[in-house]
Amino acid sequence: MAQAIEGQSLQVRASEAAERYAHAAFDLALEGKALEVLEKDFATFDAALAESADLRTALKSPLIAADEKSRALVAVAQKLGLSELGRNIIGLTAKNGRAIDLPGVASAFRARLAKHRGSAQVEVISARPLDQKQLDSILAGVSKALGGKVDAVTRVDESLIGGFIVRAGSRQFDASLKSKLASLKLALKTA
Repeated sequence: MAQAIEGQSLQVRASEAAERYAHAAFDLALEGKALEVLEKDFATFDAALAESADLRTALKSPLIAADEKSRALVAVAQKLGLSELGRNIIGLTAKNGRAIDLPGVASAFRARLAKHRGSAQVEVISARPLDQKQLDSILAGVSKALGGKVDAVTRVDESLIGGFIVRAGSRQFDASLKSKLASLKLALKTA
């Protein structure tokens, strides 16, 4: 399953705390047969974070008390139409002073869900939004290279100029025009 995240994003590497929250969220969603619902909730919340600089600032602000931040984020989650489970996870994470870890929780949850489904989690970053045929072609190649099924999160980064980058764990496949131009510039400098 591919999901799109546009705009700027917060760091999405999962901290130890984010991993623990994601593990608990996964277990609750599995028990409640709500894995897909929670996956959609995290995607919706990530999209809202990507679109709203104010929301990202509030998430990171140490000046907002954890209880106040929790209430505000739950209100945002409710306005976004997130499930009760999604709202509760966001609220509890924020109430415990870990609001900044929410993108990492979402990322770790997606990775755990991909593993549960028997596939790997990859991020596809492109210069322009990809149509389904392009994404399917990229994922087929990545799937072959990794030797298994893949789930993808897509993101647009116009600074790439053209092409795309695929990140799969610690591996990165870079087919962007930006990196090719950088390589050419380096080659010209050393010539």
